Amino acid sequence: MIFGKYINRYYLRYLHLILLGAAALVVVDYAQLLIPDYQGSIVDSLIEGNLSMDYLRHVMLRFLMIAAAMFIGRFAWRVTIFGTGVRVEADLRDRLFVHSEKLSQTYFHKNKVGAQMALYTNDLNAIRETFGMGILTLVDALFLGSLALYYMFRINVMLTLLLSIPMFLMALAGGIIGKFMRVKFQERQKAFENLSDFTQENFSGLSVIKAFVKEGKELLSFRKINKDNAEKNVIFLRYANLLYVVILVTINLIGFILIGIGSYLIIKTNTTNPEIGFSVGDLTRFVSYFSSLVWPMMAISQLINIRSQGKASYKRIKALLDEPIDIVDNNPVQVKVLRGEITYRNLNFAYPGTDSLVLKDINLEIKPGESVGIIGRTGCGKTTLVDLLLRLYNLEENTLFIDGIDIMRLPIKQVRDLFGYVPQDNFLFSDTIHNNIAFAHESMPEEEVKHYAALADVAGNIEEFTHQYQTVLGERGVTVSGGQKQRISIARALAKDPKVLILDDSISAVDSKTEETILANLQEFKKDRTIILIAHRVSSIQNLDKIVFMDNGRILGVGTHEELLANIKLYQDLVDLQKLEEQVEVAEGDAHE
Repeated sequence: MIFGKYINRYYLRYLHLILLGAAALVVVDYAQLLIPDYQGSIVDSLIEGNLSMDYLRHVMLRFLMIAAAMFIGRFAWRVTIFGTGVRVEADLRDRLFVHSEKLSQTYFHKNKVGAQMALYTNDLNAIRETFGMGILTLVDALFLGSLALYYMFRINVMLTLLLSIPMFLMALAGGIIGKFMRVKFQERQKAFENLSDFTQENFSGLSVIKAFVKEGKELLSFRKINKDNAEKNVIFLRYANLLYVVILVTINLIGFILIGIGSYLIIKTNTTNPEIGFSVGDLTRFVSYFSSLVWPMMAISQLINIRSQGKASYKRIKALLDEPIDIVDNNPVQVKVLRGEITYRNLNFAYPGTDSLVLKDINLEIKPGESVGIIGRTGCGKTTLVDLLLRLYNLEENTLFIDGIDIMRLPIKQVRDLFGYVPQDNFLFSDTIHNNIAFAHESMPEEEVKHYAALADVAGNIEEFTHQYQTVLGERGVTVSGGQKQRISIARALAKDPKVLILDDSISAVDSKTEETILANLQEFKKDRTIILIAHRVSSIQNLDKIVFMDNGRILGVGTHEELLANIKLYQDLVDLQKLEEQVEVAEGDAHE
């Protein structure tokens, strides 16, 4: 058994099941230890020649009753004790998931997916084993072992004491080996994490690996990591097998001592010292009790193994549950409705754990109903500027306001409900296209889903699929093209019906005609909504109400396309460069024709 602040509650919550299971185990163990006495009595009666059929029938009836009690008891403890392990595993998995959802982006930047999956699989399995098999082995080792020893003491104290010496040495060796096993189990789990990380990353980037013909290189890397994982498992199993061998050798040693000394006592009783009073029946009983003691001795081995794994896994699970939740409501201001007026005021921002400012002295105002474009060179801070609106990070007070209220004082859910967001990676779930678009409103009718798909100019593509809106997308939307993925993501954001729509480079993978259609549809959708569009192409944003031009984390200018063109040299250079690129593309197209 293991203890800790995230585990102790389960002992109280499921105490009735644990006690019921322990009681069933005790009944089984007690019934099991009635058998040796009857066996000894039958042997003595056979040797003395006074075994009667009535006594034999009586013993057989008792055996049937014992078998029935053991059958019911074993069924009961399996349902209660093993069932408790499954319940604890499921509840802990829920708690891990809920806690993980509340953690900030920073945590997931530091901890890979494979490490998280190891917690949800191997580590939780170890916790389940601790509550299931761990409780079973503990109760059996204590009660069955103690009761068997008690009966053995009643038969012969000296013989029992002699057998206790190797048992004590075995327990001592088991404790020492168990400490090593705990360390090796942690190393084994770490190797499994690395293997999971590498495998997940390779499957996600399989198309890139094939495109660069790097299958051989990745296979060699996989074999190296897989070999390390196998070696860590083998080392752990060596200690587990060493413990098993120690137990097995001890059992055989005790059996050898038992038969040797027991036979000697029988000879002495029958020849020179009748007062010893040790019969063949007593030896039969003693051997049977010792046979019943073998499982508790093996259980001690398993208990040490299970507890070592459980403690190591709990340590890793505790580390996640102890991870502080950074993004929380702190005495939020209650506001009935947010209109979506956004104000940045002297805002500076650096990602947690770094000193380098990503955004510097940002001052910007976005009024409700405006369409705003954000443009600038790669890495200038465009995405970070809009990510802050979603309260993905904590900010200094009085630097970012919504409707004149500091965003740090607004309820997180209310802030996030205000926005519809299409991120750069255009993540889609492995679900139907309908459910992906209707993600914000699960009960949305298909007619509405079709409407938003049409606004995103993806309805035609969807209707070409065999199952249309019921088409199940592959993992991360791998079964559709990049442009289709972008447009389905746009449809999902539109279907949320947000007051502020944020598109982060979300039409980069479509052709110019499709881009024009989507932008026109957005103007139709806009009404009194705010649209923030991050783009790399000036053509995507030049007709919006205003454009924010950024460079190196700063806003260099805010205004219409014409105003920026007249006043900002870097913006002029960007426009000229993109015009030149378009001319080159046209010339190349004419040359191919």
